[in-house]
Amino acid sequence: MIFNESKLKNALRILYGEEPGLLNYQFERYKILIDRFLAKFGDDDLHFFSSPGRTELGGNHTDHNHGRVLAASVNLDTISVCNYNNSNDVTIYSEGYDTPLFVNLNELKKKREDEGTTNALIRGIAFRFAELGYGIGGFNAFVSSEVLRGSGLSSSASIEVLIGTIFNSLYNWNKISSMQIALTGQYAENNYFGKPCGLMDQMASAIGGIISIDFENPQTPKVETVDFDFESTGYKIILVDTGGSHTDLTDDYASIPNEMKSVAKFFNKEFCRDISMNDLLSNCKKLRTELGDRAILRAMHFIEENEKVVHQVSALRNNDFSKYLELVNQSGNSSFKWLQNIYSPKEVYEQGVSLALAITERYIEEIKEGACRVHGGGFAGTIQVYLPAKLVEGYIKLIESVFVKGSANILSIRSEGAIYINSYFNTKS
Repeated sequence: MIFNESKLKNALRILYGEEPGLLNYQFERYKILIDRFLAKFGDDDLHFFSSPGRTELGGNHTDHNHGRVLAASVNLDTISVCNYNNSNDVTIYSEGYDTPLFVNLNELKKKREDEGTTNALIRGIAFRFAELGYGIGGFNAFVSSEVLRGSGLSSSASIEVLIGTIFNSLYNWNKISSMQIALTGQYAENNYFGKPCGLMDQMASAIGGIISIDFENPQTPKVETVDFDFESTGYKIILVDTGGSHTDLTDDYASIPNEMKSVAKFFNKEFCRDISMNDLLSNCKKLRTELGDRAILRAMHFIEENEKVVHQVSALRNNDFSKYLELVNQSGNSSFKWLQNIYSPKEVYEQGVSLALAITERYIEEIKEGACRVHGGGFAGTIQVYLPAKLVEGYIKLIESVFVKGSANILSIRSEGAIYINSYFNTKS
């Protein structure tokens, strides 16, 4: 038998840590996939992969206008068991679904019927790798994810990076860089899936740890690791899922980069990265007439949020956590008032994110510690909360009394990005 249980357990210990309860839980996750894979395909020459979700720490809606972001990979991940199938077919079973995803790699042109599906992502990633001269080929896989859909942890980027990492390990001897895997995932999402996303999500998932990214040149973004231990602060990061549907929000998301770029175009620039606050204020009256007030406010948000990321990175590197929290609150305030991505103007009666922020801000004011902000794209979904560990239980009880049980999830920062777990098999933990 090729599959070695003890090697897998040792590798998972390296990836997830030594805590026995967590380690046993993770091993059971993989074991369930192994059993399902063997029952379906019967081949035990197994390859294991993990791709984390991500959390946005700073830079709300800045990447698409060539701005700066601060992001981190998290402990919630997408995992896969797979193997070669000696064909040009990719077959992926996803936990909870009976029908597999299927893509024949002889057909890599974009298909209209694929838009908005994971098949589009697989096909787009394979096309882009082949176009760049990298190897592609068929594989069978079972996939399971703890990266909650619609949570702002970017389940789509996690699966994109996972697929890219599988192609990288099975057909390219792991020679494709994490940055190229991220760029390829973004390419597939933009051009095949049909969503105009930025690159932050894929970068955070592919590279791992806490990273600052400067997208002044988006094809070669400047990436720096930020060495900071959140656990040492005594604080916890909580993500609160307020519910609400992300259906029909594409226009809301697209309006943000479009309006920002319309302001830049007014100054004969392509992106807000190339304009200043003085430019805006000096031309405010004419901008109001030509573009409207919201476009100006969103450009103002970009300019200040872009600079705020620099100060957040500095605060973490200087171990000034109170300053970092102050900046988080400022970012949240700007997103609500200037960026205006807290609820959809098409559904003013549904304001779960606004309500969660209001309740959380009152809680923080009472305890005089902590910070909160919208998390990710906005309009529906999640908020990010920082609280002292001793106060987390009380907060979760409060917020889940308004939303649903299980809506508040404690996150931890993961140091590794997407990983081919078999590479750990001969490493001592």
